[in-house]
Amino acid sequence: MMLIPISTSVLPVLLFLLTLIILDSYKLVKVRWIVLAIFVGTLTAAISLSINAALLDSIFRRSDLYIRYVAPVIEECLKAGFVVYLLRTKRIGFMVDAAIFGFAVGAGFALTENVYFLRAVENPNLLLWILRGFGTAVMHGGTTAICSVISKNLSDRFPEKSAVIFLPGIAAAIIIHSFFNHFFLPPVLETLFFLVSLPAIFMAVFKQSEHSTREWLGVGLDADMELLNLITTGNLSDSNIGKYLHSLREKFPGQMIADMICLLRLHTELALRAKGVLMMRNMGFDETPDPEIREKFNELRYLDKSLGTTGKLAIAPFLHTSSRDLWQIYMLEK
Repeated sequence: MMLIPISTSVLPVLLFLLTLIILDSYKLVKVRWIVLAIFVGTLTAAISLSINAALLDSIFRRSDLYIRYVAPVIEECLKAGFVVYLLRTKRIGFMVDAAIFGFAVGAGFALTENVYFLRAVENPNLLLWILRGFGTAVMHGGTTAICSVISKNLSDRFPEKSAVIFLPGIAAAIIIHSFFNHFFLPPVLETLFFLVSLPAIFMAVFKQSEHSTREWLGVGLDADMELLNLITTGNLSDSNIGKYLHSLREKFPGQMIADMICLLRLHTELALRAKGVLMMRNMGFDETPDPEIREKFNELRYLDKSLGTTGKLAIAPFLHTSSRDLWQIYMLEK
């Protein structure tokens, strides 16, 4: 008797998540990270339910106002926490990845919430669980995914900002959630609205992400190959980078300048390797393991420590350190 309501309330959001994963042509999000995101979402829901119950018992007496204006703030802020962590630690490279991670967190949240309400309702109506499965659950995944996409976009455009870039995405998620909880439309129409609008939004995100990925790969690949060619052929001294490094000899010892060149070479080689992996995945091929990768990363960490903050700042103009560039190095190491 309980199997049908549970299945109806959880399968739609899981199928929606699976669809997002299948549509991702680069397949950059590992399954274990998706599972972790779902698990974090379940924990977030448990914490949220506890907070909501405590506040309703002690402070707020009108449950309708709480559901419309307070619960969305608490729930969306908690769900966004894991996304903020992933973005701050450069675990997300593209908007598609952000959408998948965000929806996975929301899916985990919806699973716990639906199971909780299923246990609380004495006589579960099948229509109720259809609406919760196709409406509320998809809404939870969609709002966190939208928050993730907006935050990823802003983090790429304004890398110098910190916590401020996450506020618009969280605010958008809260507004959508609050709108859903106002029930301006009949439940069936509201569910249909989300089922129609969210796929359209995600398709636009996937299309834009695919375009920006190809553009980034093309421009970045050419720039990395040009820099690596200058270093390996010994023509670096004739370039603007070589002239800049030559000007640093008055401030840094010769060994440190040599370490800077080695760091540039390693960083560029790893960036090229990462872009090659992306292209292979896009064409449906599995990348060939490189036994030298681990050794290169060990050397990279040694040079990074040897140069120190001052040395790295000196060559910062030539080291691509945007969130996407740093992500590709992280992806290759993992």
